[in-house]
Amino acid sequence: MSTSAPPSNRFERRRAETRRALIRAARQILAEAGDAGASIQAIAERADVGFGSFYNHFQSKTELFDAAVVDALEEFGQSTDERLAGIDDPAELVAAGFRLSARMADSHPELMQVLRRRGLGHIHSDNGLSRRALRDLGVGVASGRFTAVDPAVALTALGGTLLSLVELRFARSDLDGDEAAVNLAEMVLRMLGLLPDDAHEVARRPLPDPASPAPPTRVATNSAGE
Repeated sequence: MSTSAPPSNRFERRRAETRRALIRAARQILAEAGDAGASIQAIAERADVGFGSFYNHFQSKTELFDAAVVDALEEFGQSTDERLAGIDDPAELVAAGFRLSARMADSHPELMQVLRRRGLGHIHSDNGLSRRALRDLGVGVASGRFTAVDPAVALTALGGTLLSLVELRFARSDLDGDEAAVNLAEMVLRMLGLLPDDAHEVARRPLPDPASPAPPTRVATNSAGE
């Protein structure tokens, strides 16, 4: 999902729509097959654009599929931000993000399949998902909510755990995804420095209603024992 201003004339609008169509096609292919083996002709046909249009936007299939992953990660980040708007506690943001991700395996299966299959290679990329995670980690450390830690190490732990949860959610149809997400969120919060009772409570706070932002929540201090 792009956050840039809409194109100003018909030519630019058509060009932007062609690019979006190619990215949508690539996302569908990644979600279905998990690889980038489709031919450019097959991608163009799925996108319902001319073969020559591909090279007006991308130099290679690798560039297109990378753009498709970034697009999926940005959509995921925007969706999570909108749902969690109003929550001030960085620990609650982390926990709620895990829980929403488990639910999105059902509500946004294509998006989460892309994340599942290609997200690992983008944990440290400069995309919307990593940027948001680093933001929340930074706020948590600055406020004393989280133990001071190398942001790259913390991001690795958060991203790896989140992707493992998504993989588990798809691999185990008999799994209670909500309960698994709560338990993993509690473990991650303890890893970030919250005391056990605090992590247990934060991980189980009610999720905000999808129709409206959550009210501001309290932020505990010195929970990392500092």
